[in-house]
Amino acid sequence: MRLEIPVGERTMVLETGKLARQAGGSVMVQLGDTVVLSTATRSQNPRPGVDFLPLSVDIEERMASAGKIPGGFLKREGRPSDRAILTARLTDRPIRPLFPKGYRNEIQVIGTVFGADQETPYDTVSMVGASAALSLSDLPFDGPIGAVRVGRSLDGEFILNPTYAQISESDLDLVVAGTKEAITMVEAGANEVPESVMVDAMLLAQETISQQAEAIERWAAEHGKPNQEFAAAAENPFLAELRERYLDRVKDALINPDRRVRHGALDELRAEVTEGREPEEAEQLQAAISILQKEAFRKLYLEDRKRTDLRAMNEIRPNTAEIGIIPRVHGTGLYTRGETQVLSSLALADLGLSQRLDTIEPTTGKRYMHHYNFPPYSTGETGRVGSPRRREIGHGALAERALLPVLPAEDTFPYALRIVSDVLESNGSSSMGSVCGSTLALMDGGVPIKAPVSGVAMGLVKEGDDYVILTDIQGLEDHMGDMDFKVAGTRDGITALQMDMKITGVSAELLQEALEQAKRGRLQILDVMRDTIAEPRTEVSDFAPRVEVLKIPTDKIGLLIGPGGKTINALQEQFTVNISVEDDGTVYIAGEGVAAKDAAAAVNGMTKDVEAGEIYTGKVVKTTNFGAFVELTPGRDGLVHISRLAPGKQRVERVEDVVAEGDRIKVRVLEIDKQKRISLEKLED
Repeated sequence: MRLEIPVGERTMVLETGKLARQAGGSVMVQLGDTVVLSTATRSQNPRPGVDFLPLSVDIEERMASAGKIPGGFLKREGRPSDRAILTARLTDRPIRPLFPKGYRNEIQVIGTVFGADQETPYDTVSMVGASAALSLSDLPFDGPIGAVRVGRSLDGEFILNPTYAQISESDLDLVVAGTKEAITMVEAGANEVPESVMVDAMLLAQETISQQAEAIERWAAEHGKPNQEFAAAAENPFLAELRERYLDRVKDALINPDRRVRHGALDELRAEVTEGREPEEAEQLQAAISILQKEAFRKLYLEDRKRTDLRAMNEIRPNTAEIGIIPRVHGTGLYTRGETQVLSSLALADLGLSQRLDTIEPTTGKRYMHHYNFPPYSTGETGRVGSPRRREIGHGALAERALLPVLPAEDTFPYALRIVSDVLESNGSSSMGSVCGSTLALMDGGVPIKAPVSGVAMGLVKEGDDYVILTDIQGLEDHMGDMDFKVAGTRDGITALQMDMKITGVSAELLQEALEQAKRGRLQILDVMRDTIAEPRTEVSDFAPRVEVLKIPTDKIGLLIGPGGKTINALQEQFTVNISVEDDGTVYIAGEGVAAKDAAAAVNGMTKDVEAGEIYTGKVVKTTNFGAFVELTPGRDGLVHISRLAPGKQRVERVEDVVAEGDRIKVRVLEIDKQKRISLEKLED
């Protein structure tokens, strides 16, 4: 069974009934020659002992999909690439709110990339495939969803599902997912795009995904399985009694700027209510208190129009910015907002340390890397440390996307850059704190960024048509609220967006209101950062390498490298530098102090054409009875005839009476004949 969905100038093709027929739902999705098999399967019985939706989404990349074999010693796909992890998160976020509350059967969605045409990104293909597979299965899924990428051409026209080439020329890379009624997920990178342009792009996306969702819904109605019967659990037997007795007390406990005091008050209530109860009753009472906490939170915000820390709805927590925190690090920024604190550290290196990527996408490397760490002590807890979790990879990618548009071009700032953002305290909005801390670190490190970038996380509490939009949400507002909408950008426009919904979606008009409120908050934060450092430092740190860039003729690349790398290795050892050469003759030399300049002078000297009249200091490499051969540059010798070894053309009986092999002497180029032979004369030192 086949379904074709036109999107922009291209058509997405979905097929089912042929492959993976034992899966709960299975769809092969193709856009261009990019092909993803999406499956959705559930367990037969609920998972015991869980109080959350046990949904997992995995993306499996096959290197053969791009005609590649994995690099390294192991020729089998290993851990998921960052792109696969980010796509799994993109796929998970819009579908998670669409399952009924209390559903506890395990759900596994797997997208396997079988074709990667090097033109079409596979992430939106995976998202549509997951939506269709869930809709065809018997899962109680309140979808389907649609998903589309929106780019913008140089003449300002929007492009639906653009190719990699079109994305590279676009100032907008927006991915939107949602149901036929509303938007449920937004992810974007942008080059200081105004809020109005972003809203127009989301409106176009909303129209497109609505058409996709309607087409999949009709297709699933014809070819899908009957939905599993699911009855929500009965109301907690203690909830009504506790609501009547303790609702106001819970509301009062929530109103406190100090998270620890708030938690203590609620823990005290739990202990009081469960004292002397049997374990089963105590568990139900604990669950009832949790439900009551959410009810009290929503009444506090929607009826009383109060926040738990008593801020105004559009008010930012007190925030501070510092630089130069850690000695010898090339640049550091410490950003603190309320109970969230992030320390970002910058390391600069030569371009040879740029990251190489072994993926199914056409991108083979990147010079800017942003890594985000969230240790357990940041929330006052104990826990696992080690390899990054999916959330850490996602937050690092978001901060990287936010800062990428303001970084200087490689040809003007020839460095590889790595920023590590360590969350030292966390009570909400740590990813946006890492954007602010990293901007400070870049400026402290002397990176000539185009403009400072800040970020703020927006929230939402909504019941029917009544809602409040929150600026700079804290952890409780993220957990209890309906939206987490992160917005990063400069004074002139947006550089990154990420929105997650816990309800079935919101309109583009509501998002427009949130964007305008976020802009006011973003500008306030930029003012605080400006008071700490208004412009990037004019020089990189004394502890950072100096990088010199020069251009040599392409026919001199072999001369610079030498047989088996002998010449370039000798230069690196002589000057204690790292030298890398591009195919177009661009040479990057990195070293400490003046070493890079000295090495650059040597490379210039050995690769430029020798001309008459130029003066060199060279080494005598050979003597004969008629003169001495002097090495001007590696591989280029000239002859000082015996008659030109002494001043005033004085007669010299033996060459060795004046010079010996190994001597360094000053010479002038007299002539270069048609056979490229160089005649020299010796000068007085």
